[in-house]
Amino acid sequence: MTGESTATAGDGAAEVTPRLRQARTALLVSYLVQGAVFALLVTRIPEIQTQYGISNSMLPVFLAAVPILAGVGSISMEWVVKRTSPRAVLRIVQPLVCLTLLGVGLGNQLAEAAIALGAFGLMVGGLDASEAMSAVALQHRYGRSIVQGFYAAFSLGGILGAVIAWAGSHWHIGQAALFGTTAAVAIPIAVVASVWYAGPQELGRAVQEAAAAAARSIPWKPLLPLCLAMAVAYIADSTVSNWSAKYMQELMHSSGEMQPVPYAAYMVVALLGRMLGDGRVQRWGSARTVRLGAVVCALGFLLVAVAPEEWTAVVAFAVVGLGVSVVVPQVFAAGGRLFPGDADAAVARLNIFNYVGFLVGSPLVGAVAGGSGYRIAMLVPMVLVLAILWVGRAFGAVAPHPVAVDTVAV
Repeated sequence: MTGESTATAGDGAAEVTPRLRQARTALLVSYLVQGAVFALLVTRIPEIQTQYGISNSMLPVFLAAVPILAGVGSISMEWVVKRTSPRAVLRIVQPLVCLTLLGVGLGNQLAEAAIALGAFGLMVGGLDASEAMSAVALQHRYGRSIVQGFYAAFSLGGILGAVIAWAGSHWHIGQAALFGTTAAVAIPIAVVASVWYAGPQELGRAVQEAAAAAARSIPWKPLLPLCLAMAVAYIADSTVSNWSAKYMQELMHSSGEMQPVPYAAYMVVALLGRMLGDGRVQRWGSARTVRLGAVVCALGFLLVAVAPEEWTAVVAFAVVGLGVSVVVPQVFAAGGRLFPGDADAAVARLNIFNYVGFLVGSPLVGAVAGGSGYRIAMLVPMVLVLAILWVGRAFGAVAPHPVAVDTVAV
């Protein structure tokens, strides 16, 4: 670490009022709901494949199409947010994400799968981007690192989603009933939480400043190292979310109840990592924390590749979760530091590489697994995630101008 500041938030900070705390809590709930819905979908991939009659050769195509459309949804949010706010977008897209989950559960034809999963991708892209913009804005208002906590809430939601998936397998609950019940519970929770999302009152003159920032362009060059880190982190994440259940089914010959367990373990440990992450960043600095995370993540994939039986594999996937847990929140935080007056645009652009990672990682790992087996396939993310060591210095970059609280983009 070379001359890195350990602070990850803005230099200026607003008084943390009860209303600001309510806004933070509401966004935590949003992340939790998103994590649960996403986890339920990805841990039921073997069942979705059976439901729609998707062949093993076609499955990577479907898994690749979702992040492509999610990337379209994410980058579109940069344009929409400049004309509205992340709060307005969140209030609309989160209930729609839950409805698309129900849509996935209702169909039985390939065309219906394409429509439902495509709609899910578009909506979840918009949700990811608007949540990340809100998280970065709130972090600047707090004046200290809080963004890890939002991803901890996502991890907690992921655990809940994996448990719901396990219950569906254990009690043989139909896909439509399982997804429909989840949507019926998640939508009211999201709607109630949306009442307290942060707006202009909580974020000062951020709305006006964001409108002025819209006329300025953001150079890509300073963001490229962070884009690479985001992409390889999501190659790792997509390997676990999209292929851990298939890994257990095909390689370990695990039961339907056992197939969601690796993702649940991954999320449990990621939750612990994210709960402790803000403290580690404050003590060690962002760059050192992220580099250590990359090494631990690579070690986890090596353990997955050599696991002799299913519970060893579960532990190995958990190690991956510990390593990757700190990377993505720190990518967004670093982007916000680089462009404090254009944080919304920076976050939207970085979020595209979430989907680049999914787009590259999921088909690549699937293709290698089909040709050489799942053990060799797990070495692909192991190698790629080490690229974070090369770009780690970008996480210690100091913002080119002092961060003023009232210039944080909404």
